Amino acid sequence: MNLHLLRLFATVAERGSFSRAAEALRVGQPAVSKGVKELEAQVGLPLLERAPGPVVPTDAGAALLVHARAIFASEREAEEALAAIAGISAGTLRVGASTTIATWIIPPFLARFRGAHPRVELKLVSANTASIARLTIEREIDVALVEGPVDDPRLRAEAWRTDELVLVVGAGHAFSKRRRSISPADLGETLVLLREEGSGTREVVRSALGSHGVVLRQTMEIGSTEAIKQAVAAGLGASFVSRSAAEDQVALGRLRIIPLAGIRIRRPIRMLSIPGRTPSPAAAAFDALLRTPAARGPGGL
Repeated sequence: MNLHLLRLFATVAERGSFSRAAEALRVGQPAVSKGVKELEAQVGLPLLERAPGPVVPTDAGAALLVHARAIFASEREAEEALAAIAGISAGTLRVGASTTIATWIIPPFLARFRGAHPRVELKLVSANTASIARLTIEREIDVALVEGPVDDPRLRAEAWRTDELVLVVGAGHAFSKRRRSISPADLGETLVLLREEGSGTREVVRSALGSHGVVLRQTMEIGSTEAIKQAVAAGLGASFVSRSAAEDQVALGRLRIIPLAGIRIRRPIRMLSIPGRTPSPAAAAFDALLRTPAARGPGGL
């Protein structure tokens, strides 16, 4: 089975579109269509349903996609072994981080690593916790950091540092006019903005509030922390975000942090790894940077 054709098929199946696959692979769309047809001819089965709307795998395509991902993971494992021989003077370091970490916590570490190893190409993947866990298993990333819980026997989750989630509202919100902390029951009076399913922030907030018997009666889902901050600042409602993420808008006076009586939400940021996986020299160097005492503290570098 031709590995190049398999990659064309897998990219179309994962992106749901021939055009998006062509863009991701930086090739022409006709080449992608031709390659998928050649693969289908080789296996003797249709692999993709080309009805109007998103392109989806057939039953045969779905089965092949599972094996394709395993093959690509083995390919990356071979590349890592060769990179270890080549050393840290070249190669690529792929860092995956859930959204809050990628946006507000990890950039200074990337800058410091870049200063020490300028010839290593850096790639940062930002996604929710569930996606970063999956990409780690598939060896799409070398170093993974998440703020949500991960329960997968294929992964080791190790606490790195602690992050605090705070309740924020806009300057004109009714909560901001109070001179004391609010009761958890008061959250039932306002719209609370939450991240999407699979987000570590959402899971931690739900768990913490649920353990105190707090029921959110009015909620709205928004897919990024930055969008939530802007919506809260505009007066749409309240939300829980990382203190690190809130600091810029708090300093500008657009957001206010409201103490919640009897509840303080803290969560560990975790490093994910595959037991037994030998890191590349670049990944090992970045891991060592993350393990310094200054990096593990609340202030970072």
